[in-house]
Amino acid sequence: MSVTRRRFLLGAAAFAALPSVSFAQAPRTRLVLLGTGGGPRVTAKGRAKPANLLVVNGVPYVIDCGEGVALQLVRAGVTLGKLRYVFLTHHHSDHNLDYGNLIYDGWVAGLRTPVDAYGPPPIREITDAYFRLNRFDIETRIADEGRIDLRKLVGVHEFAQDGLVMQNADVKVSAMRVRHPPVTQTYAYRFDCADRSIVFSGDTTYSPELIAISKGADVLVCEAMHLGGLERLLAKVPNASNLRAHLLASHIVTEDLGKLAAEAGVKKLVMSHLVPGDDPTITDEIWIEGVRKNYGGEIVVGRDLMEI
Repeated sequence: MSVTRRRFLLGAAAFAALPSVSFAQAPRTRLVLLGTGGGPRVTAKGRAKPANLLVVNGVPYVIDCGEGVALQLVRAGVTLGKLRYVFLTHHHSDHNLDYGNLIYDGWVAGLRTPVDAYGPPPIREITDAYFRLNRFDIETRIADEGRIDLRKLVGVHEFAQDGLVMQNADVKVSAMRVRHPPVTQTYAYRFDCADRSIVFSGDTTYSPELIAISKGADVLVCEAMHLGGLERLLAKVPNASNLRAHLLASHIVTEDLGKLAAEAGVKKLVMSHLVPGDDPTITDEIWIEGVRKNYGGEIVVGRDLMEI
């Protein structure tokens, strides 16, 4: 048995053995797609960078922090000073570039309560480096404006294995490593809430591990790549050959996404982290076409600030 297969079976078994969660009440869970475009390129008419929001019992949970995430949260009606939980799937820049800035923006908006941040290595090092980078400004505002010390508000929870990440009275959050070479510490998250279960794929190619953690979920928010659009995108960049090899090895195309969603038995598939995210010739129908070949459930093509 291969090492990869053995790790998948162990991870799937560990996920299946996680304790169930019981809820005293059934608060409505809001899911908002803050940013639905994949990749670090910034274009005038492109989608916002990857980020998602869950609001459970009035508490915001932010999943990934692409550039502009704080602005998107405000547009979604979230008060930045009430920021509470942040989860990073991995450490590509389009997923973590505004991680520190989001917490800082919450602080200047009046944040005085703890923020818990979860993610794989090196999230602790990244957090410490951000505070060092902004030490002058933070300490100046503490002295000049009477603010509490931001650095004492943030609790960092770094993990490097599948399993339960956090649990409270409203939600159980589990993680499973998916396949996104060359980044080895890349995770999907499953949020089991009282009213529904929602999985966020992070960046991944076709992954049996993602199928395992998504089994029976109400919603799977998953990245998607369109091959025809990819070729048009590559024609515009100087590093086309290297970029093509990376994208094909580490991201999922629409046809394979349909297979994955069908095998997982998810009730609703939400396509996000779209690559390319700025090609106007790819209509919603075209995005859905490849997925529909293998998946018969409900399909939603995500848009920035769409609420599911």
